[in-house]
Amino acid sequence: MMTEKELVIDDIITDAMATPSPAKSMGDPGITPLSPTHVLNASEENEPTRHPYVVVVAIDFGTTSSGYAYAFNKEPECIHTMRRWEGGDPGVSNQKTPTTILLTPDKKFHSFGYAARDFYHDLDPTESKQWLYLEKFKMKLHTTANLSIDTDLHAANGKRVKALDIFAYALAFFKEQALKELSDQAGADFDNADVRWVITVPAIWKMPAKQFMREAAYKAGLVSRDNPDQLIIALEPEAASIYCRKLRLHQMVDLGTKTALNGYSPTENVGGGMTQGDRYVVVDCGGGTVDLTVHQIRLPEGHLKELYKASGGPHGSIGIDYEFEKLLCKIFGQDFIDQFKIKRPAAWVDLMIAFESRKRAATPDRSNPLNINLPFSFIDYYKKFRGHSVEHALRKSNVDFVKWSSQGMLRMSPDAMNALFKPTIDHIIQHLTELFDRPEVTDIKFLFLVGGFAESPLLQQAVQNMLQGRSRIIIPHDVGLTILKGAVLFGLDPSVIKVRRSPLTYGVGVLNRFVEGKHPPEKMLVKDGTRWCTDVFDTFISADQSVALGETVKRSYTPAKPSQQVIVIHVYCSEKESAIFISDPGVRKCGTLKLDVSGTESPAARREIQTLMQFGDTEIRAMAIDVATARSVKASIDFLSQ
Repeated sequence: MMTEKELVIDDIITDAMATPSPAKSMGDPGITPLSPTHVLNASEENEPTRHPYVVVVAIDFGTTSSGYAYAFNKEPECIHTMRRWEGGDPGVSNQKTPTTILLTPDKKFHSFGYAARDFYHDLDPTESKQWLYLEKFKMKLHTTANLSIDTDLHAANGKRVKALDIFAYALAFFKEQALKELSDQAGADFDNADVRWVITVPAIWKMPAKQFMREAAYKAGLVSRDNPDQLIIALEPEAASIYCRKLRLHQMVDLGTKTALNGYSPTENVGGGMTQGDRYVVVDCGGGTVDLTVHQIRLPEGHLKELYKASGGPHGSIGIDYEFEKLLCKIFGQDFIDQFKIKRPAAWVDLMIAFESRKRAATPDRSNPLNINLPFSFIDYYKKFRGHSVEHALRKSNVDFVKWSSQGMLRMSPDAMNALFKPTIDHIIQHLTELFDRPEVTDIKFLFLVGGFAESPLLQQAVQNMLQGRSRIIIPHDVGLTILKGAVLFGLDPSVIKVRRSPLTYGVGVLNRFVEGKHPPEKMLVKDGTRWCTDVFDTFISADQSVALGETVKRSYTPAKPSQQVIVIHVYCSEKESAIFISDPGVRKCGTLKLDVSGTESPAARREIQTLMQFGDTEIRAMAIDVATARSVKASIDFLSQ
């Protein structure tokens, strides 16, 4: 018999019952998958399904700003972006609202966007410390290693709140706004059942973060768990890509010529149209992340095929805000900045808003300085904290290029501002350079620069310098709304992207017959006189492998004993393209596949549960059937840490 300790290491994926069955303790090979097969379902997979939804509403839940857009099924070409918001900032377009949320002192939802910011700003400082204000919180889903339903966020006053609650509040806010706008248009209450919802996420997000968004949508009441297909998770650069391939010449700027493309007929598509097999890169530069996607177009339908797995990283424009914060710490001291943020949270928000508008004024050839208004309470609190003035701090700090102006402003030279951009832009250029060096990425005709950060002339120039004319750089006119509009198009026809690349290698651990000389002796397990090798990595799909939409990976599993109710199988993943054992370096447990076999008792001596997994969509799905009875078995894949 194996000891309990060995059992844990072996992680034999069979019985999920609390009492270990004899088969499990013996390392039952009964779960060894039957022959692996890739099945491409016949043509019915590719027929666009006629869905009963009247309208598609897409929510672009961004790191810095958010918004929604919609289109009716009967007029798919006509995309409506949401109504104008109240309380916009100078120099910032108002089609989207800041991703800021305010909760009352007892953690109830109060307001979102400009309304949240303005209300928070007008609170008395003693009062504002009690309220919970959150911004730039979306990145937490990307940066948290073991994301779970219980992951916390910190509000500006330092208090903790459940991330799931915050995301659900935000989605519920957009649901309410959109339904209200649709109801006003229809002149009657619009039924949520008639809406297909789309939520956008970065392509480089891992499965747990995508699943978290879905859980938040369930909690917000966008859709119910019983009808998961009413919600589609869309990948931001894919949405941008779908929109960009439809662009007309008057709707964009070609950086090479620096003009809106005129001189062609305005109904022509990009550069006289995409031609069959054209390859292009979409660089989606948002507030939190930069996502790079490579697509090839297949005409006449305009279907898209992904040529290389999504890449990028957490290098969005908020990186510049962090550099500014570091600069302030250098001048005024980290201890002061930390205290100021907690003690005067609303004034800190003001300071960052002032910085934001100057950030947008940074250009490569600017010669005059940029002035940033320091809130009065910053100046006042600093004097109390340090016993000397802000002006004194600036004089004695060794930070060049930042001076104090007589009007009570921080005066930054253009060089100082450009230096704040440098680390973020360098990361983006590094990712782009690596991408263009890949053998799969050749003959790229266009590079589409999208997302809010794409408006930055500093970033545009850096991309131009890097490409040296290898591809045409195209920037859509409404660059901040590209993803939103593309997400609506995706919701109207999710089958437009026919082939994707798997970002990771996925598989499970199984037992195989032990082969002398091939398998390491320490992996050997003997049962009933047969020698088995444990921990073998059975690959479902490899990193960067092409997967067609609707393509399934088929495996069969058998319960360890007749009375078993649930089969729980651990799913492992790796960034590497191949793995031999689940114990290999870089292989980690990333989720669980659950098969609910209760109520499927059958007379067959050995029940076979056939599992079908789909990897070609924006989310991984599982379905299962009991082969003997042909009945459907409830199957689910869970990627959130328990």
